[in-house]
Amino acid sequence: MTTSIDKIKVLLVDDQKMIRQGFSYVIGLQDDMEIVGEAADGREAVKQALALRPDIILMDIQMPNMTGIEASQAIIKQLPDVRIVILTTFNDPDYIYEVIRSGAVGYLLKDADVEDMLEAVRSAYRGEAVYRTDLAAGALSRAISSTYIISDPAGSDTPLLEPLTEREMEILQEMAYGLRNDRIAQKLFISEGTVKSHVHRILQKFGCEDRTQVVVNALRRGMVK
Repeated sequence: MTTSIDKIKVLLVDDQKMIRQGFSYVIGLQDDMEIVGEAADGREAVKQALALRPDIILMDIQMPNMTGIEASQAIIKQLPDVRIVILTTFNDPDYIYEVIRSGAVGYLLKDADVEDMLEAVRSAYRGEAVYRTDLAAGALSRAISSTYIISDPAGSDTPLLEPLTEREMEILQEMAYGLRNDRIAQKLFISEGTVKSHVHRILQKFGCEDRTQVVVNALRRGMVK
């Protein structure tokens, strides 16, 4: 049985109390997660994050006093290991672009399925990027081409440890579109386990620790679009 020590610690940030109550209820039913705190605006979110040190922050964008993007920047500057997933009603490329620049690892629409939200928390906790909209790939490309530089420890000029196979190239492209493993599996008619194995190999060949770094590196190399 999962103990409280093992649970993913989540901080909820939204100016609407009913939204926080809904997410809190759903997350509270999970064996591997727990709500450690709530905040109603960005400024309070920063204070709560520093005090509670959550693993994941589910953050709204439009809030009084300080926006979710501003709060994300402030939090990540002081707590770089905290992973922030933006939950919003706005499917807007400009917002996605700013979220990527803020250092948040995900962008999820509030009308997504509950299971998508829960999987987003788990994926972010595993170190994966969670951009669940069809506009994310373009926004990511825009962020990379701007003066903002996303961490890329392998370096785009460093040769890959091994060339990618044809299947790995296919999966890499789907990763750049922001698709998660189960969606890639459905699209390519292969098992999710096979996708996970390929993703693991892609990370190894790029010398990267997570999916975002791989996509950034691949975009810089011109390997994906």
